[in-house]
Amino acid sequence: MPTFAAVDIGSNSCRLKIASVHMHRLKTLHEDREVTRLGESVFQTGVISPEAMAATIRALKRFHKAVQMHASDKVRVVATSALRDARNADAFTEWVRSATGWHVEVISGLEEGRLIHLGVVTHEVGARGRCLMIDLGGGSCEVTLSDGGRVKSMVSMPLGAVRLTEFLPTDPPAKEDVARLKQLIDREIKKAERKIGAPRVGLVIATSGTAAALAEASGHAARKTAAKKTLQKKRLEHVGALTATTDEVRRITDRFVKMTNEQRAVIPGIGPRRSEIIVGGALVYTNLMERLGLKSFRYSPLGLRDGVLAQMLGDVDLRASVHQKIESERWAGVLEVCRRYGIDLKLTEPVREHVVQLFNALAKVHELPEEYRLWLESAAMMQDVGKFMNHQGNHRHTQYILANSEIFGFSPEQRAIVSALARYLGKTRPDAMDRVMRTIPLEEHTHVVRGIVLLRLAVALNQDRASATVRLRIHVYPRRVLLELVPGRGGAELEAWSLKKEAAYFREIFRRELFVEVA
Repeated sequence: MPTFAAVDIGSNSCRLKIASVHMHRLKTLHEDREVTRLGESVFQTGVISPEAMAATIRALKRFHKAVQMHASDKVRVVATSALRDARNADAFTEWVRSATGWHVEVISGLEEGRLIHLGVVTHEVGARGRCLMIDLGGGSCEVTLSDGGRVKSMVSMPLGAVRLTEFLPTDPPAKEDVARLKQLIDREIKKAERKIGAPRVGLVIATSGTAAALAEASGHAARKTAAKKTLQKKRLEHVGALTATTDEVRRITDRFVKMTNEQRAVIPGIGPRRSEIIVGGALVYTNLMERLGLKSFRYSPLGLRDGVLAQMLGDVDLRASVHQKIESERWAGVLEVCRRYGIDLKLTEPVREHVVQLFNALAKVHELPEEYRLWLESAAMMQDVGKFMNHQGNHRHTQYILANSEIFGFSPEQRAIVSALARYLGKTRPDAMDRVMRTIPLEEHTHVVRGIVLLRLAVALNQDRASATVRLRIHVYPRRVLLELVPGRGGAELEAWSLKKEAAYFREIFRRELFVEVA
């Protein structure tokens, strides 16, 4: 049974979760959390302070010991808003690598939202209907409209609780500072509203510490003021769940802005560390819930780390229910890129079908990991996006677009692999010292080169796009591979000629002869 570990380096705190796989599901073994305020100095000066770095490294070293103790088979470390903004992010990630051996993956706001959504819908049955998810962290706020377990729309806003604290320098906050902060929040949420629209959902799920604090604090305030009959009704409505209504959030927020840090700290659910940053987060929740017409939210302890673990499970366990969901999300991301850049799917679909056929039939020849089937399909579909910029040098443009675009469900490393597969479909062949190949982990170089050969064959099979698609029969022998072409209406001479041009490269990579015949 494999064991996975997920580390979330957030702007306010670092979190660790270790889980093992049982019957295609995850079972939590260990959790840890440390408030390090990595983003505090970033949002003020643009760089991570030495003190915040050192505090985070100490927490990560403790996490590293726990990971070793549980003999985790795979560790994924992701960082969010603070590392996205910090000018000295590279220095920090190198320190992490030196101290733990871990590679830190800085993910975008939309990828952060996708992973949070994945973590929630994987474990929360109620989240598989139509619902809205809100995650307000230290540096950013992600709002996701979900229906049937799938993301319908998503927006990431720079409205984190730590980030907004710099707008409130006095204790208690000055009225003019609060008013200025409200204007900033309102402007950002108006942008989000234009994208999400009126969500019209029956369930709102809020994650992260700000949501937990608001729910507990507002619930405590309600218990102090509500009549016994009303209180009993509230308990029946919210049994087993930590919730807060919009009116409750508004009332507790109005109290927060008038209190000192010391006064906020004694409120149940807040505490001394959360009290320093709760005002900005509470103002965001108040504005967001009122503007979108939300009645209440339900707090969920799930979050980014749960999504990372679900992703790790889905990537290795093809029988896990989350695997199909992840594949569906990725393919939707590929089709969205094709739509954005005007790709004609009728022209790229035959290339995709042929590369899948080659991948399956030549499995013993190429020995590629299973996930490369999807990487090759994706590269086949998106190979021409560079023509949106210029037909001349389109392969270079394609690589640049794919590597630097947000493709839903693909990590930066996976985008780098797909972009490299699409890059070398012309005269240029990959070299380990190429700029493109240097962005890919060294252990993946052999896989990428072999994938490129398969994709070049698939492209060669679709030269004469004006005629019917050529059908392919593949015969694998110990020292050679025979590709037998069954011509369409326009024959197969051009495709046969194009394939024969690839024979030398095929022999160089796979140490087998490639023969082409027309049936």
